[in-house]
Amino acid sequence: MFNRIVLSAFLAGTIAGLLLSVIQIFWVTPLILEAETYEVSSPAITNEIEAADEAWAPDDGWERTLYTIGSNIVIAFGFAIILTGFYNLFQFSKLYQGLAWGMAGYIAFFVSPALGLPPELPGTVAADLVDRQYWFLGTVFCTVIGLMLVFLSSKWLLRLTGAFLVVIPHLIGAPQPLKHESLAPHSLITQFIWASSLSNALFWVVLGILSLVLFRFFSPLQPTDR
Repeated sequence: MFNRIVLSAFLAGTIAGLLLSVIQIFWVTPLILEAETYEVSSPAITNEIEAADEAWAPDDGWERTLYTIGSNIVIAFGFAIILTGFYNLFQFSKLYQGLAWGMAGYIAFFVSPALGLPPELPGTVAADLVDRQYWFLGTVFCTVIGLMLVFLSSKWLLRLTGAFLVVIPHLIGAPQPLKHESLAPHSLITQFIWASSLSNALFWVVLGILSLVLFRFFSPLQPTDR
């Protein structure tokens, strides 16, 4: 069973990761490259951003493209392992359940963190990187556990606890910079947020459904309907 989970997760993750990469290459990445052009025209703000948030990045061109594809496939494989593990644990077999789990992943790993830390283009002043990473990880953890308690528990007390866990990171609030400033125009920022949101939504829908379909295909005994 473990081998079947890994095989179905690998195929689902590879396909979903490639799909996300294609969308990013033709839709998301051009917006990022356009935003980077504004950094050249405002060296003062650029220096402030680089001093606050220095990080290595691959060079433009094939290096950036290959790193994007590779990281997307690896991350998708990891998510697919988690999904297929849940399918096996709870004996899920229907397509709408794969869709539901995919949307749950989208909410936990993208929507909930994005409510406090929306996708940012290069040239955006942001809070300390470590603080943002801690808040992101805490939000994902609380959202995952919270959604599981809300939808998998039959006790109202646990469901209320789950709902509170989903909300608590936003009551605390995401770390914010002293001043909100971006070199990119507002219209470009809006396009980037929409592109990131829709591409991730499609990724999670495909990953959720495809991982369930492949898990059923490679399982000799179909899980009982639930």
